Amino acid sequence: MGMLSLPGFLSCGKKKDFNLSNEKDAHTSDNDENSDRGNWSNKADYLLSMVGYAVGLGNVWRFPYLTYQNGGGAFLIPYTLMLALAGLPLFFMECSLGQFASLGPISIWRILPLFQGVGVTMVIISTFVAIYYNVIIAYALYYLFASFQKVLPWSDCFSWADEFCSKTRLVKDCSSVLDGQIIHANYSFITSNNLTCINDTINYKPVQFPSEQYWNKVALQRSSGLDETGNVVWYLALCLLLSWMIVGAALFKGIKSSGKVVYFTALFPYVILLILLVRGATLEGALDGIEYYIGKQSNITKLMEAEVWKDAATQIFYSLSVAWGGLVALSSYNKFHNNCYSDAIFVCVTNCLTSVFAGFAIFSVLGHMAFVLKRPVSEVVDSGFDLAFVAYPEALSKLPVSPLWSFLFFFMLLLLGLDSQFATIETLTTTIQDIYPKMMKKLRIPITLGVCVLLFFLGLICVTQAGIYWVNLIDHFCAGWGILFAAVLEIIGIVYIYGGNRFIEDIEMMIGKKSCFFWMWWRMCWFFITPVLLVAILVWSLVTFSAPTYGSVPYPTWGTAVGWCMIIFCVIWIPIVAVVKVLKAEGNLFQRIASCCRPTANWGPYLECHRGERYSHVVTPKKEKEHEIPTVSGFTY
Repeated sequence: MGMLSLPGFLSCGKKKDFNLSNEKDAHTSDNDENSDRGNWSNKADYLLSMVGYAVGLGNVWRFPYLTYQNGGGAFLIPYTLMLALAGLPLFFMECSLGQFASLGPISIWRILPLFQGVGVTMVIISTFVAIYYNVIIAYALYYLFASFQKVLPWSDCFSWADEFCSKTRLVKDCSSVLDGQIIHANYSFITSNNLTCINDTINYKPVQFPSEQYWNKVALQRSSGLDETGNVVWYLALCLLLSWMIVGAALFKGIKSSGKVVYFTALFPYVILLILLVRGATLEGALDGIEYYIGKQSNITKLMEAEVWKDAATQIFYSLSVAWGGLVALSSYNKFHNNCYSDAIFVCVTNCLTSVFAGFAIFSVLGHMAFVLKRPVSEVVDSGFDLAFVAYPEALSKLPVSPLWSFLFFFMLLLLGLDSQFATIETLTTTIQDIYPKMMKKLRIPITLGVCVLLFFLGLICVTQAGIYWVNLIDHFCAGWGILFAAVLEIIGIVYIYGGNRFIEDIEMMIGKKSCFFWMWWRMCWFFITPVLLVAILVWSLVTFSAPTYGSVPYPTWGTAVGWCMIIFCVIWIPIVAVVKVLKAEGNLFQRIASCCRPTANWGPYLECHRGERYSHVVTPKKEKEHEIPTVSGFTY
C-alpha cells in the first residue's frame, strides 16, 4: 500500500518512531490515536472524569434544598423537563464539538472566528472559579482534620462561644396565667413562680448552634465585613496549599494521571452517600425529613409558580457544568469515533440521579436533628455553606460515634470538590497546550505546577479573615449570568451562523449516519427550545440580579464595584476579540464580517485520516522544526 510514502505517519495518528531526542511526553502513549495531543487511556477514564466534573458540591448542598423549597417531589417534573430541553442538548453539543476537532475551548472557535472571545470568556471565568473552588475544598480539609477528635469541636459551646450559643432553643418570654389573670412576662419570672407558658405565646431568644459559631469564630475567624481584611488564617492557608498540592499531583501527567485518580475520587463519594443514607434511615425522625424532601409534603401547586421553573433550569444548567469550557476540553481527548451521544446521556442521567440520591442522605439526617431538637424540619434545613458547614455537621454531632460520620461526610465533600477542580485545571492546561503545543509537550509538568502555584497565591485573599466574603463575591458575579451569556452566544453561533445541519453532519462523521427521526428532537432543541430557555434564564437573572450579601452582612460599594469589574473583565473579550478578528480580515466591512463568520481554513478533524471528502480541503499549518517552541504568532489557533 506504500506506507512509506506517508511522511511521518505509519497509520492514523501514529507517528514513526524517529524521535532523535528520545523525548517522551507523559501526556501521550504509543496506543494513542492522536499522538500530538494524546487520548484517554480508556473510555472509563473519560466517563468518570466527566461524571466527576458534572457531579460536584452543588448536587449535595443545593439541589436537595431547592427540591424541598420548590414543592418536594413535584420539583422533579420541571427538573426532568429542563434536563431534556436545555441541559442535555447543550451538553451533547459541547461534547461533540470538542471531540470533533480535538481542540480546547478557545481554539475550538476556528469553527466561528468572530465568536472566539466566547471561548476566552469561558476560560477566564473557569480561572476565577478555580481560585475560590479550591478554597471551599480547603474548608472541607480543615473540617476533615478537625473530625479526628473524640469529641467534635462544634458539638457544644466551648471556650470560643459567646452568650448567644446554645444547643437548644432558649425561651425569652411568654404568656401565662397568674391569679386568674393572663400575664406576659420574661421566662425567668415564669419559672421562678412555677408557672406554665400558654401554647403559641412563647418567644425565643436569638441563639446560634455551636456549629454556626464554630464556623464563624473558629474555622473562618470571620471579620465584620469585606472592609476588614484581617490576617491570613494560617491553618486555612495550609489546607489551601495542601489542596493545590493534591490537584497538582493528580494532573502532573495530564489526563494520563487524572484519568486514574478519578477511579477513586469519582466513585467513592457514592459509597459514602450510601453509608450516610443507610445510617440516616435508621434514625428517629428520618422519615419526617424525607417526607419534607420528596414525600407527603410535596406540593404540586408549586408548579404554577414561574420561580420554580427558573430554579429547575438554573440548577440543571450549573449542575451539568455546561459553557465552562471543561466539557469541550475533556472531550477533546476522545478518539474521533467515540460515541459521544451515549456518553452525554449517561453522564447527564448519572448527574441528576446523584442529586436525588444525595437528597435522601441529607434529609434523613436533618430529620433526625429536627426530631432531637423538637423543631420542624423547615427550621433546621439550609443550603450552600450553611448546610455543608453548619446544619449537617450539627446534625452529625448528635449521632453516636459522631467523629466517624463527620469524617465520612467531609471526605465526601473533599472528593466531590477535587473531581470538579481536576477538570477545571485541565481546561486551563488544555488551552495552553493548544496555543503552545510544543512547549507544553516538553514542559507539561512545570507548566501545570506553575498554574497551581499561581492560583494558590491568588487564592490567599480568600483565606484571610474576610476570605468568605471574597469567595461569595466571586461566586455571585463570575459564576452567574456571565456563563449564561456565553452559553447563549455559543448555541446561537453554532446553530444559526455555522449551521445546525452542518454541525449534525460533523457529528455523523464521528458516530455514524442517523435517521431524520433521530435528529428531530435535537433539531427542535438546538434551533428553538434551548436558545429560548437560555435567553429567558439570562434575562430573568439580569432582571432579578441584586447586590451581593453574605447572610445579613451587606457589601461596601467598592466591593460591589470590584465584582462588576471581575465579570466585565470576563465578558469584555467577546467584543474585543470580535473587533480584532474583523480588523485583521480583508475586504470591506461586510466582507470582513462575513469572512469571520466562516470557519478558518484549518477547521475540521485534527487528524487527516478522519477528514474524508468534506474536509479534504483543510489546511494543516506547516510544522515547525521538532525542537522549536512555537510562539503565538507562529501557531494558528
